[in-house]
This record gives sequence, C-alpha cells and structure tokens, in this order.
Amino acid sequence: MINPLPLVIADIRHTRTGVIALILLIAIAVALGVAVSAQERALRTGGNKAADPFDLLVGAPGSQTQLLMSTVYLQPAAVDLIDGSILQAMSQQAGIHYAAPLAFGDSYQGYPVVGTTAQFVSLDGQRTLTEGRLFQSMTEAVIGADVKLALQDRLQARHGQIALDELDADEDDELLHRQITYTVVGRLPRLGSPWDRAIMVPVEAIWRTHGLSTGHRENETLSIQASRQGHKLDWSALKIGPPWDAEHIPGVPAIVIKPVSVRDAYVLRNYYRRHDATTAFFPAEVLLELYALLGDARFLFASMAVATQVLVLGAMLLAVFAALALRRRQLGVLRALGASRSYLFAAIWSYTVIVITLGAALGLALGWLTALLLSSWVGNTTGLLLPVSLGTKEFLMVAALIGIGFLLALIPSITAYRHSVASLLRA
Repeated sequence: MINPLPLVIADIRHTRTGVIALILLIAIAVALGVAVSAQERALRTGGNKAADPFDLLVGAPGSQTQLLMSTVYLQPAAVDLIDGSILQAMSQQAGIHYAAPLAFGDSYQGYPVVGTTAQFVSLDGQRTLTEGRLFQSMTEAVIGADVKLALQDRLQARHGQIALDELDADEDDELLHRQITYTVVGRLPRLGSPWDRAIMVPVEAIWRTHGLSTGHRENETLSIQASRQGHKLDWSALKIGPPWDAEHIPGVPAIVIKPVSVRDAYVLRNYYRRHDATTAFFPAEVLLELYALLGDARFLFASMAVATQVLVLGAMLLAVFAALALRRRQLGVLRALGASRSYLFAAIWSYTVIVITLGAALGLALGWLTALLLSSWVGNTTGLLLPVSLGTKEFLMVAALIGIGFLLALIPSITAYRHSVASLLRA
C-alpha cells in the first residue's frame, strides 16, 4: 500500500487554521484534567511536608481544623487559650520529649511573629540554621528563609497581622510594641512552609509585650525590683525557656508535643483528647479530612474535564465528517486514479490520530505549566511550597484519551472505506 502520510501532511497544511483550532480545543480539555490532578498531588505533598515538625498538637476544645491552620499554616484566627498550668505539667509528664508553646497575634511588616522555644525552632537540634544561632534571650529573634531581614537587624512587633502600609499614623503608637526591640540572630533553612515567612521569638517575649507574666517567678521578681528602684528593666537578663512556674504561666493558643515514641504519641493524644480543657490530634488526621474534601472537589473537576474531552472529541469527529462530506468528489477521483479503499482508510485514520495526538501532547504540557503557575501563586500567597510533577496518573490519563481517539478515528475511516467509487463521484 502506498504511504498515505504525504497526502495527510498536505491536507493538514491546506487546512492548518482548522487543524490548529482542533488541536487547541483538545489541548485545553486535556490541560484541565492534567492541571487538576497534578495540583491536587502537589497540595498533598506540600501540606504533609509543612506538617512534619508538628508531631502532636494540643489546643483548647474547638475546631481542630482552625487550630491546624493557625499553627501549621500560620493563618490568622481567634483561638481559645489553654491554661498555662497544663503546659507546666507537660514538662514533667512521662512520654514527652518536649512540649513547646506557640503564641501568635503579632506581626512585623506583614511577617507573623510567633512566640515559642528555641528547642522547637531547632527541633531539638535536628534542624540546622543556615545563618547565626538560636535566640538565647528575650530580645533576640530567629527568622524564616523568606524574611527580608539580615542578621543584627532590629525590629519591633505590632499587634495583629497588619502590614506596615495598612496602618494610619494614629494607629502606629497604639499597635507598636515599644517595650521590646528584637535583634535578628539566626535564620532557618528553607522549609517549604508558611514558617519561611515567620519571625520566631521567645514565647516569654510575646507574653510580656501583652502585659502578661513571663512564666518565671524570678523574672517577675526582677521586674518588681526594677520598678521600685526606678531602673529600666534589662530584658536580655530575663530567663526564657522551660521549666516554667505553673502559677506564672499565661494561657497559650497551642502546644506542640514531641513524643518519645509512637506508643507515647497515641497515649498522649488519647489523654489530652479526653481532658476537659484540651483537645489533641495528629495533623495528619485533620489533613486526611481536608484531603477528602479536596478529593471530592478534584472528582468534580476531573469529571468536568472528562466531559469536556468527550465533547471535544465528538466535535472533532463531526468536523472530520463535515470535511469528508465536502471532499467526497476528491476522494472519488483518488479512487478512480487507483487509490485503494485501504489507502483512504489509512489516510483518514492517520489525519484524525495525528490531530488528537498533537492536541493531547500539547495539553499535557499546558496542564503541567498551569499547575506550576498555580503552585507559584499559592506559594507567593501562603509560603507553602507545592512541588509540581507529572506522574503516572497524568500520563495514563493522556494515553487513555489518545487510545480512545485512535478507536473513534475508525468511525470516519470505515465510513469512507465502505463507499464505492461511483457513490463518491455522484456527490
């Protein structure tokens, strides 16, 4: 049989505007499905990685999802406080390697300022700083990888998650903490989470700037002495970090527990989940619920993408049938000149398959690019790193579409094959 590709290529060149339109329609339909699938996997991967440092979260009874969003993803929200005595009890409880409080509510130029312990910042030595060292006094801070500050820079925090350019002049004095000026002494490596935009300070500093006790009896004694003597209190001389004194610990929004073992993790979760004043959960538990909702949305979008792809393939077949109807006489001339039924069958099938394959391949690339752009936007907005990649699922999706296209291409090809020379010339 004579090679039909020269005829197919010539026909594509002759109708290149229509062919390009068909390829783009198929590409857009495929790109939608690929982008949804790749983006969902990126969200799962990025979300799980961001939650890795939070083995067990303890908070006040209420919404676990809200607590997760506030602690792991640093989304501003009003969170009920846990009584400080619970934090002190954790420091002496069996099965706990460390219990780190988290305190929120302040910011500097749009960066959230989080109060915690140096032990949590370094994950008890498992995380190495890229610059400097951990904070060692109430006036020092460690910054995330994306905070636009340098070592030895100084800053003062504001009440609330408010960007600098959003403040009025009258609000400045009210919102600015005048009591403590922090000095940047260290920088964390890139974590791929919203904590890359965080400024971490001792939790005692957050307590103090809100007019609360610092959790240490000796700090309160020094503060009273300085006030009586009329001296300025030396913040850097105050004690930070555990152990705290139960009667001097303010309430905290959340506590991160590092269990000694997996068994201890479940024992502690069950204990603080049954406690009247607390709730406890593994971040993965809440993430699974969120992913279930995300999966429902993904199924909806995937179904829409499949429906779109079916409609596009149907539209393409109609276009092929319309083209065949307009060229019946030309096909008859080809048959009269000696072209076999098999030649016409192969030419029409090849034409349809080439268009579908090019559209699907372009759609795969467009879907990957769309997912990259979405991940970049989410990363810039939230600080969450979403690693986009094309996996087996996306390739199988495109391969299935091409396979279906190969089968559907048989319909117009068989139709042309069955026509005789006379019937084609009578058109």
